[in-house]
Amino acid sequence: MIIGIVAVDKNGAIGKGGKLPWHYSADMKFFKQTTIGNACVMGYKTWLTLKNPLPNRLNIVLSRQAEIAPQDSLVVMRDVESVLAMAKVLTTDLFVIGGASVYESFLPYIDKWIVTEVPLTVVGADTFVPENYLEGFKASESQTLDDGLMVTSYDRTRSKG
Repeated sequence: MIIGIVAVDKNGAIGKGGKLPWHYSADMKFFKQTTIGNACVMGYKTWLTLKNPLPNRLNIVLSRQAEIAPQDSLVVMRDVESVLAMAKVLTTDLFVIGGASVYESFLPYIDKWIVTEVPLTVVGADTFVPENYLEGFKASESQTLDDGLMVTSYDRTRSKG
C-alpha cells in the first residue's frame, strides 16, 4: 500500500525556510511508530533535513541530481516510476513523507493519507501540501495525540487513474 503521511497547519502549511515549522514530540513519536519497518520515500530537500537515514526503515530519496553517499538502508531513485516499480515488490508499505513536490508526484498513486492536524497557523510558511490532496478520499478513523494534535486517516474512495 502507498500511504501519504503529513503534518499540516490550519492552512495546509508543511514547511518554512526548508524546515518543519514546529516540533511536537507526540507527532515525531507517532511518525516513527507508524513508519518503522516500512519504506519511506522523500525528496532531496527532505533528505537534507535528516541527519542520517531514518532507522529501521528503507529510505528512498527521489532525486535527479543526487550526490548522496551510499549508506545502509538508503536507495536513491531518479523518478516516480522507478519507486512505483519497487513498491510492487516491497513486502512493506511505502510511506510518502514529503516534501510538497513528492506529495504532488505521488498523489495519483496514494491509497491512504495519514494527516496530523497541527493546531496553529504558521506565519510566513512557504511550503504547502498540494491543494485538494484529500479529494477522492474519505476519513476512516481519527485519534488524538498529546499537544492537541489530531490524526485522521483517509482512505481512497474512488479508483486511481
